[in-house]
Amino acid sequence: MVTIPWILLTYKVPPEPAAKRVALWRRLKAMGAIYLQNGVCVLPRTDDHVRQLKMLENDVTEMGGEAVLLETTSLDPGQQDKVVARFRADRDEQYREFLGRCGGFEAEIAKEIAKEKFTYAELEEEDIDLKKLQNWLEKIKSLDFYGATLAQEATKRLAACEALLEDYARRVFDTNRGR
Repeated sequence: MVTIPWILLTYKVPPEPAAKRVALWRRLKAMGAIYLQNGVCVLPRTDDHVRQLKMLENDVTEMGGEAVLLETTSLDPGQQDKVVARFRADRDEQYREFLGRCGGFEAEIAKEIAKEKFTYAELEEEDIDLKKLQNWLEKIKSLDFYGATLAQEATKRLAACEALLEDYARRVFDTNRGR
């Protein structure tokens, strides 16, 4: 078994103002951190994570709180597996939400095809929505440190959305040819 090094952040911040506490939580979640319990989170040890967490440590101090950063590993494979499973579960939750949005995108295209609404304005709107899906999936993948189970399905679903938009675009071009 390969031992995975993690950076563990423990912190305690004043309860007020709540907005600062929530902003800190959001920043940690945006980095892909998982919480082991309140005020205790972990990330894989990378130079980028160390740098970002050191900046967060400074922010906690400026908020009047306390923070401790530690490099750590698990004591045994079972503990490591628990932590990795938590990372995967968090990413799978994001992938599920992404897949739901893909369903919405597919339904929207189907609705426009059913109405035979083949306009450039609609195509542009759908193209913007697809770009949002593409960017969102890239963001999730950048936080998928341990290969969540739904990653492949999300990638395939995005490819299907891209193909769907390509087909819709062809219909728009065919409908508007010569106008």
